[in-house]
Amino acid sequence: MGAVVAAVVANGHGVGGAGRLSLVPEARRPRLGAGRGAQDPKRGSRNRRASSHPPSSMASCAEPSTMGPEPAAPPPAGVPPLEDFEVLDGVEDTEGEEEEEENLSELRPLEDMGQPPLEEPEQPGALAREFLAAMEPEPEPAPVPDEWLDILGNGLLRKKTLVPGPPGSSRPAKGQVVTVQLQTSLENGTRVQEEPELVFTLGDCDVIQALDLSVPLMDVGETAMVTADSKYCYGPQGRSPYIPPHAALCLEVTLKTAVDGPDLEMLTGQERVALANRKRECGNAHYQRADFVLAANSYDLAIKAITSSAKVDMTFEEEEQLLQLKVKCLNNLAASQLKLDHYRAALRSCSLVLEHQPDNIKALFRKGKVLAQQGEYSEAIPILRAALKLEPSNKTIHAELSKLVKKHAAQRSTETALYRKMLGNPSRLPAKCPGKGAWSIPWKWLFGATAVALGGVALSVVIAARN
Repeated sequence: MGAVVAAVVANGHGVGGAGRLSLVPEARRPRLGAGRGAQDPKRGSRNRRASSHPPSSMASCAEPSTMGPEPAAPPPAGVPPLEDFEVLDGVEDTEGEEEEEENLSELRPLEDMGQPPLEEPEQPGALAREFLAAMEPEPEPAPVPDEWLDILGNGLLRKKTLVPGPPGSSRPAKGQVVTVQLQTSLENGTRVQEEPELVFTLGDCDVIQALDLSVPLMDVGETAMVTADSKYCYGPQGRSPYIPPHAALCLEVTLKTAVDGPDLEMLTGQERVALANRKRECGNAHYQRADFVLAANSYDLAIKAITSSAKVDMTFEEEEQLLQLKVKCLNNLAASQLKLDHYRAALRSCSLVLEHQPDNIKALFRKGKVLAQQGEYSEAIPILRAALKLEPSNKTIHAELSKLVKKHAAQRSTETALYRKMLGNPSRLPAKCPGKGAWSIPWKWLFGATAVALGGVALSVVIAARN
């Protein structure tokens, strides 16, 4: 519509026959007019002849156009004749457009109109090669430093470096005291423990095995993720109330520092007490998780810290504290060894306690129990009686003593029967009253001797009367 209005304004006519509107867009008129003259010279000459005719003949030539049978009105007076015959070109444009639509083969293809060229046709077999390439297995990627490291080779304890340590950093060695930042989570992502600064001696079993085995593989300043099975964490007991039994854990560990362990000979009395207490508490934690091997190891380390030679003078109070602590560690060590069926080691630990404290009830009870486990009932019963005498209200000692007495009686009966059988006199074994067999013969002899004595006395009286 904008092109039509522009044509009307250019012609200067609003109504009438001389002001007939051109229905051909202005942008197309020059091209179509030029095309007609170039393609058909006859039409071009006819157009030139039409331009020499008066306006009335121009209107008669426009009658067969699509504008309708409306007759052309003569131009008003004083209006110059039309010099632009674009309207006639518009009448013939319909035929030209039909010719262009019918003769589309003469147009250049779209590729020649500035469009990007089409891709070349694929060579034969390209799809087959792509299919075979897709079916081929991809080669395994080369291991990269940030992959998981299987520490034990069984897939139950793995480590992955999150933030590597600075260049030139070293790894800690066994016996060094390390400081780590620890965040513990369950497999579902629930965070259950957070330690900003956890200090422990590497290789001393002060912490769970997952930490004790993974930290030696870290550089100072490194942050790593460690996934561990429950057997390397808190086991079937868990850690109430946050860690359930048989729970695998994810540990985010940052190794802050690693320094050499303390020299035991240069420790003061209070430093020795503090170190031994830490080891004892670690042993208690292992004992509660039923990990008796690690518990015994921690108690041994505590005793070693107490009994090692010292180059620093200690006060009498500090020596007493160390002695009390040694007794506790020896008792706990005996309990762990008893759980592991290490009877000789447990008996030795109990004897060491009794050397320092002969009336130690726990040591007496455990020593009696160890002897009973070895079948030494005759030695175990007096020890348990001594423990019960020190604490008569102890039901555990009373129950253990009663059980040992019964076992000892049964053992004696069995041994007596075995000895008689070995001597070849099995028929004389008491069948109905085995408890009275040992006293039956002495009473018979005593009764006979009494009768003989009484007879002798009576005979003496009779002889004396006759005299």
